[in-house]
Amino acid sequence: MSNSSSITHFLLLPFTDTRELQLWHFWLFLGISLAALVGNGLIITSTVCIQHLHTPMYFFLLNLSLLDLGCISTTVPKSMVNSLWNTRAISYTGCVAQLFFFSFLFSAEYSLLTIMSYDRYVAICKPLHYGTLLGSRACVHVAAAAWGTGFLHALLHTANTFSLPLCGGNAVEQFFCEIPHILKLSCSHSYNREVGIIVFSAFLYFGCFVFIVVSYVQIFRAVLSIPSEQGRHKAFSICLPHLAVISLLVSTAAFAYLKHPYNSFPSLDLATVVLY
Repeated sequence: MSNSSSITHFLLLPFTDTRELQLWHFWLFLGISLAALVGNGLIITSTVCIQHLHTPMYFFLLNLSLLDLGCISTTVPKSMVNSLWNTRAISYTGCVAQLFFFSFLFSAEYSLLTIMSYDRYVAICKPLHYGTLLGSRACVHVAAAAWGTGFLHALLHTANTFSLPLCGGNAVEQFFCEIPHILKLSCSHSYNREVGIIVFSAFLYFGCFVFIVVSYVQIFRAVLSIPSEQGRHKAFSICLPHLAVISLLVSTAAFAYLKHPYNSFPSLDLATVVLY
């Protein structure tokens, strides 16, 4: 039996124990990281440099790209290094930092996607009021609120998670430090406090989800009333990618965080977390 004061490092879940497959994992994640870096870098550069892209939609997209780069940079490099050097270890401080930044960036990204659904609603349903409701100052304020919400959410969860006594050793059944898998290492009588906070967060996320659904119901009603087929196609092409990202993010996150910490299967958890 161990406790948090005696743990100096954690052991992350390897993708495989076969050396050749470890190297394949390294090169695969390197390719994914470079693709994400190039794609998000192009979005950020284009939004900053091209004048006619200085609109609320592209401003929020720029923030989303920054958050996406942050999420990948928080989890993927350590996993790549571990595969390359055939190790599983991450320091206690590194695990705390990884959990904090992933929670921060993930929460901020979800908040920003909620704001983007409102942006699409105003653009399609109230186009004459678009400049008034989403002026430059309003956009900066709501984006800052999304980042700030993510920071406070991550601070609460990280402080509470690592304040729990750990009785389950130091082997994390995930390729990075994530709240449900750290909770599995906590003493069975103590993790209920953090589970309560997760449930509270889930209600807040559900509120955002309801807001997104209501926004898109109004959007689809407005789009279907457009007489021009070309106009309907243009509106759908703007909204559907955003809706697809939200659906993937919500479904995978709900699976990862709402199930009981002790009812999990490492291979299924691994596949789910790679998706989001």
